[in-house]
Amino acid sequence: MTLDQIKEAANYIKSKGVDQPQYGIVLGTGLGNLVTKIEKIFEIDYADIPHFPVSTVESHHGKLIYGLIEGKKVLAMQGRFHFYEGYTMQQITFPIRVMKLLEVERLLISNAAGTVNPDFKKGTLMLIDDHINMLPANPLTGKNLDDLGPRFPDMSQPYDSKMNGELERIAKDLGITLHKGVYTPVAGPNLETRAEYRFLRTIGSDAVGMSTVPEVIVANHMGLPCVAISVLTDECDPDNLHPVSIAEILEIAGKAEKDLTKLYVELIKRG
Repeated sequence: MTLDQIKEAANYIKSKGVDQPQYGIVLGTGLGNLVTKIEKIFEIDYADIPHFPVSTVESHHGKLIYGLIEGKKVLAMQGRFHFYEGYTMQQITFPIRVMKLLEVERLLISNAAGTVNPDFKKGTLMLIDDHINMLPANPLTGKNLDDLGPRFPDMSQPYDSKMNGELERIAKDLGITLHKGVYTPVAGPNLETRAEYRFLRTIGSDAVGMSTVPEVIVANHMGLPCVAISVLTDECDPDNLHPVSIAEILEIAGKAEKDLTKLYVELIKRG
């Protein structure tokens, strides 16, 4: 992906009427319902945007939604892209690059994840405080886009501490259980083995998924503040492991996303 391609996509979206959205939102597996809280101005199919990838996962709708939440302009991705779909890391993170050129000020990310921390139960939420990247590639590999960020970006605080603190206060105010922990992305699409879950627990991971970190790396590269919340959809206990289906994961995500929606709507309101 080149800077010219990113600019072309951004210019196309601007031509449709997108005007300096304050918040960019990335909605993960089974978590597209937040768009019902958007006072929609219009939507664009990914397929219509130059150079934009197209979602191939059934639960990802593949639409860019522009509108208002609590009077603030938002641009929401209803569906994201994953390494297991065959996309490169540069393609996966292309929309985040485009959001930056559209002058998005803050990035809110969500995902569905399995919990490897025995104290974190399925159906609850985890605020990502840090991550351990186990994906086989990095979106910053190759020629650096110097106009967008440095060759060697710092990752000592990948998730914005101010927004994280505000989300913790909001959760307390609303009586929502919000764990805080370390997220680990893997390539997928298969779920993990018992030995892999033991390994993840040993290295300090609290949750495992197949997304998010590429977007976070690119956001940090460009100086775009971001936060991410995992909806914990299955309990990955290596000593008591049961088969889990994507249908079950989507069901749990659907039940838990109401709390995720409340948190992000209130964060936008207070922001």
